[in-house]
Order: sequence, then structure tokens, then C-alpha cells
Amino acid sequence: MDSVLLFVLGVVIILIGVALSIALHEIGHLVPAKLFGVKVTQYMIGFGRTLFSFRRGETEYGVKAIPLGGYISMIGMFPPGKDGGSGRNATTGFMQAMVQDARTSSAETVGEGEEDRTFYRLPVWKRIVIMFGGPFMNLLIAVVLFGVLLMGFGAPQNSLTIASVSQCVVATTSTSQTCGSDAPQGPAAAAGLKPGDTIVSIGGKTMTSWAQSTAIIRESANTPLTVVLRRDGQERTVVLTPMTNTVAKLDANGQPVKGADGKTETLQAGFVGIGPVQELVPQPVTSVLPAVGAQTAAVVGVVIHLPQRMVDVWNAAFGSGQRDPNGPISLVGVGRAAGELTALDGVPVIDKVYTMIGILASLNVALFVFNLIPLLPLDGGHIAGALWEGFRRSIAKLFKRRDPGPVDMAKLMPLTMAVVVILGGMSVLLMYADIVKPVNLFG
Repeated sequence: MDSVLLFVLGVVIILIGVALSIALHEIGHLVPAKLFGVKVTQYMIGFGRTLFSFRRGETEYGVKAIPLGGYISMIGMFPPGKDGGSGRNATTGFMQAMVQDARTSSAETVGEGEEDRTFYRLPVWKRIVIMFGGPFMNLLIAVVLFGVLLMGFGAPQNSLTIASVSQCVVATTSTSQTCGSDAPQGPAAAAGLKPGDTIVSIGGKTMTSWAQSTAIIRESANTPLTVVLRRDGQERTVVLTPMTNTVAKLDANGQPVKGADGKTETLQAGFVGIGPVQELVPQPVTSVLPAVGAQTAAVVGVVIHLPQRMVDVWNAAFGSGQRDPNGPISLVGVGRAAGELTALDGVPVIDKVYTMIGILASLNVALFVFNLIPLLPLDGGHIAGALWEGFRRSIAKLFKRRDPGPVDMAKLMPLTMAVVVILGGMSVLLMYADIVKPVNLFG
């Protein structure tokens, strides 16, 4: 029963975090809109039926039943038709009717004397500020959360204390990582190393980092090394002879190098079969923005390859394959991961808090990147439309032509509906996959 309650607690915590992220995202739109004089009629968290709301001035604030996003309603999102009225009747088919309905709905939000408070009449730069305000809030949240993680808790780094000792040698390219009857004994196990030992020196050279010890071991295949260990407060000396084995290629920071196909690159090097204890080391403030940048680049990579990623999700959900832990997941998957995290036995509370903050930080980076995709109804679509309008007007001014006026974004409503249908289908697929074939994040 305790594990069930902890699971529910994790889900509730992450839902609250997501709700706050959405609320702040919409505030990022709301504040500049009001500062620029646009009339905002609604500020809502969620979609569907309104659960509760209240009114302050001209704006209704509330929460809706489906917690999959939020929105603010600004009057006059689309300009009227070129004839200057509410637009001509749609008689040319479904697509034209959709465009006309968008124009008509936008026109109906504008009351008498409110024409100067419409969104589409704002200068281009003001519209960009309003639409970028939401994603910017998610970016700001991510920066704050990564700051808490890196400066408050620290970044996980390998210490010189041994966490695990392999009893045999198994190549990283092997399909099985278990010891077979013919597998040679691990050099560290043969030399008597044990979990909890701390490496003091190798070959008479004092060790200051795990990466330093790994570099020496990898360069010393089949060469005996004199290793000084500290065990139970006392130092002891052993002779350790690394074996040649297929191991992961490491970068300058001691992290595995991945190729263009996403798989870890390998090479032949010395191997002894030990793993380090990881500890959190507080980082300086200068580490925060690079961490956010790296996470942003990772999310951009996922978005760029999203079609193939969704195919992989489909194959995993309806086949025997496993989900990619670095692939896309839905809010259901995020909630499930949070629940599994809080319900884990033997994991310190501080580690659970650290991971939970990391999940929320990564989620806000994802919201930042995803909302900037230049397609309606996403914020990036409105930004792209404003930029295109600014470009057209600049060209007209340069060549002393007539001002082309605002871009008729209503014409993109058919494409917008297609995007909505596609995003909805992707969401349903991800939610289904997160139920029947969830991503295994915690082993």
C-alpha cells in the first residue's frame, strides 16, 4: 500500500509541476499582451469544459477539464478580409468556409470602439514579443531548475571509490552481459579489488580523478600495474594487469561517444572491470546555461527526427521492440516515470528530489522547443507569420511600394487543422505506448 501511495504522490507532484509550467507559459503571453493594450478575454489552464473560473476586469481566469495545455484569448487575432468587412460568404468549399469562419470568429471578438486593441493591429515586434513570451517563460523555468540542480545539488561525477567489480570479462558488443562458463575472470576480481575500495595511486602516480585512472588502465593492456588502494582506512598494494577488450570510446569528460546512428562507439583497450561510485559535486553558475543549451540541442534533435521516432514508438507499441529511453513520451509517460521514481525502494529521498527536478527541467526545455516550431496553432507559427509580414512590409518600403498590410493568417486554418489532427494522433499514440510499453527509465 505504501508503494501505491508513493506512486500516486509522484504522479500528483509532476502534474502540479506541469500545471505550474503551463500557467507560467500563459502568463508569458498574458503580461506583454496587456502591457501592449491588447484586450485579453480569457486566461485558461486546460481545454474542454470549464471547471471553475473568476473574472478580474475584462479577463476571465479559470481551469478547464483536460489538462493538456492552456491558452489566452486575445481579440482580433486575424484581420478581416481584403474587402474590409467581415469577409465574403464562403461558397467555394470546405477549406474556404474554414478560413471564413476563422475571420468571422475573430471579428466577433472585437466590440465597438475596440479596433485599436486587436492583436493583428499591433506592430510586428510587439506580436513577436507576445507569442515568444510563453516559450521564454518555459526557458526561464528550465534555467532556474537547472540552476537548482547544478548549483544546489551538483552534477553527478565519478569518484575514485569503486562501486562494482566485474567477475568476468564480457565485450560491450556481446549480446549477453552475463558471465558464461568460458568467460575469463575479470582482472580487478583476480587482483582482489572490492566495492568500497578507493584508488589512491597507479604506477606510483597519485590519482585525482576517475577519468585519469581510466586513461592509464586503457593504455596499459597486458601490462602489470602497481595499484595502491584504501580499504577500511588502511592502504594496501595490489598488482593489476588490464586485459585487452572491446570497450566504449570516451570523450574528454569521460563520457561514452555516440556515433551518427546513436550507438556507442567502441575500441580495443585495456580493461579491468570496475565501476565508480557517483557523487554530486556542486557546479558554478557558469555551468547552468551550457547545461540548458545541451538539453535544448538534444530536444531539437528529437524534434528533427520526430517522424522516425514516432515510427519507432509505433513499432514498439504494436510489436516486440523496446522503447527508446531518449525518445518522445506523453504526459502519461512523464507521470508514470515520476510515480515509479517515488515508489522505488532503497533510493535516498534526496536522489528522488534531484531526479524529479531534472524531469521538470527537461520538460520545460521540451515545451520551449516544441512551441517554437513554425506551425500554427503553435506559438512559432504566429511568430513566423509576424516575421513574414515584417519582411513583406520592409521590402515594400524599400522599393516604395504600397504597404501590403497584415498577413492573412486565417488562410492557414486548413493547415492548422491538419497540424492539430496530426499532433492529436501523435499524442494518442504516445499515451497508448506509455501505457502498454512504457519507457524504462529506472531499470
